[in-house]
Amino acid sequence: MIKKIPFLLIYSRILIGIVIGFIAFFEVKNHQISIVILMAIALLTDIFDGIIARKLNVSSEKLRIWDSNVDLFFWLASIVSIFFLNFNFVWENSIWIGSVILLELLSYLISLIKFKKTIATHSILAKFWTITLLLFLIDLCLNRSSQIPFFICVGLGIISRIEILLIIFNLKKWTTDVPSIFVVKKINDGIPFKKNKLFNS
Repeated sequence: MIKKIPFLLIYSRILIGIVIGFIAFFEVKNHQISIVILMAIALLTDIFDGIIARKLNVSSEKLRIWDSNVDLFFWLASIVSIFFLNFNFVWENSIWIGSVILLELLSYLISLIKFKKTIATHSILAKFWTITLLLFLIDLCLNRSSQIPFFICVGLGIISRIEILLIIFNLKKWTTDVPSIFVVKKINDGIPFKKNKLFNS
């Protein structure tokens, strides 16, 4: 049973995403605080599912794919919910927001076309972007506007999506846990490389 903990943590983000959507749609009392707390809990589950999986030696390709796909669902649910509550801000910044979304969709599409699988690179830049995304969404949720957190999130979002696209283009075969574009050649050549215990399996 203990070895199922990483999967349970991953599945929990599906439920959290649905609850956030419900809270936002019905504008439940104190919905801003509730959404922020739930997003923070979800981020903790995202951090610890990988750490626990590696400690229990159950970090598999299946788990990494589920992790990536559930992350996509959770963040889409959170983003749509908060954008629903702050439509004016989204409309005013639609070009920047649309640029990040387009690059994200493009990376998934190209991965599906090339490898017949969704991306699961879990690059370090993408992980840092997730943190800036959380900070931006919290700022927007609580203040109905965002400046510095928003532009940091957009900037790192564009850079990290471009890196993922470069990783996908240059990989010879589908691979999980690619820390950065700089190790792709080693992966293609079958050369072992050092992985960060916190960020990669």
